[in-house]
Amino acid sequence: MQALQGIKVLELGQLIAGPFAGKTLGDFGADVIKVEPPGVGDPLRKWRLLRDGTSVWWEVQSRNKRSVVLDLREPADQEVARALAAEADVVIENFKPGTLEGWGLGWERLHALNPRLVMLRISGYGQTGPYKDRPGFGVIGESMGGLRYLTGEPGRVPVRVGVSIGDTLAALHGVIGVLMALYHRDARGGEGQSIDVALYESVFNVMESLLPEYDAFGAVRERAGSALPGIVPSNAYRCKDGSYVLVAGNGDSIFRRLMAAIGRPDLEADPALAHNDGRVTHTQRIDGAIEAWTTQRTPDEVVAALDAARVPVGRISSIADIARDPQYLARGMIVETRDRNGASLKVPGVVPKLSATPGALRHPAPRLGEHDEDLRRGGWPLRDTPED
Repeated sequence: MQALQGIKVLELGQLIAGPFAGKTLGDFGADVIKVEPPGVGDPLRKWRLLRDGTSVWWEVQSRNKRSVVLDLREPADQEVARALAAEADVVIENFKPGTLEGWGLGWERLHALNPRLVMLRISGYGQTGPYKDRPGFGVIGESMGGLRYLTGEPGRVPVRVGVSIGDTLAALHGVIGVLMALYHRDARGGEGQSIDVALYESVFNVMESLLPEYDAFGAVRERAGSALPGIVPSNAYRCKDGSYVLVAGNGDSIFRRLMAAIGRPDLEADPALAHNDGRVTHTQRIDGAIEAWTTQRTPDEVVAALDAARVPVGRISSIADIARDPQYLARGMIVETRDRNGASLKVPGVVPKLSATPGALRHPAPRLGEHDEDLRRGGWPLRDTPED
């Protein structure tokens, strides 16, 4: 038994935010039908690196899903989508606000058909407000949400995070909303409801103390490179070979252990540095002492010494490092699967890890329209056995 076994999800979205939410629900047993347009299907099938004509990203984003082809601009296919929604527990969409209403698939219409339905709506700016009709991808949400302004080196151009973090944050907020709505429906006897997730709000929600700092002090946090502003020491430090390690010695007792490990008992015992607020005023002095020590050592030597001192430390891992990391392997975070052509492919494992009802990779990402026949036979495709 998986946590969401028996939950029927109709995924109408494409690319990243909506489909990532569908993938997460599918990993924990939900039966996810992904609706794709005729022709090439979801554009993600052709994004980034392709193998045998299909993106390997697609194999991650669409695992545990079934694919049916519908042209939602056509009345006949809109009727099919409404019939699926009438049986669904969850509908996921990430179109521009108003798009589904124009196709007869908006919240009011679907809720009238199925009062128990939970509908997740992800968009750039939300379903309301003066910006709601603007197109909004994740990168715009990251910018408006405050993340892009903080990312990069001081005085340099703001840079993007290397992945589509805005879309993924929106998806995860959406999944949280879906689970709360299902709990309200099933445990408390409530009806279904609509969940309105905006990309920029999902980013803004993880921006920590930016707003209260600005409101209370007029402080605008600026780009700080690899440092964590206002929390010392926490930075990247150069090693003997020119590479870097990350050291987070910002807890009071951790700081003392760190200073002892690098041979600086004077800083360890300095009462001015006993707490974080005092250390912040001596950031350059502390960072200089740490880097003077790390530059005399290899990354392995730094990690070994600070591990022994119980100080959080880590290398900056590339995907090549991750693929052979024993911690990833021990926790099942690198899973070898096979795509629909039988080719082996390593993909990320399932997160989070539930002790009684863990998630699983039940079947690989589908071919375009692979489950159209199930739909034509009538009823919701409910096969839970692995497919080959």
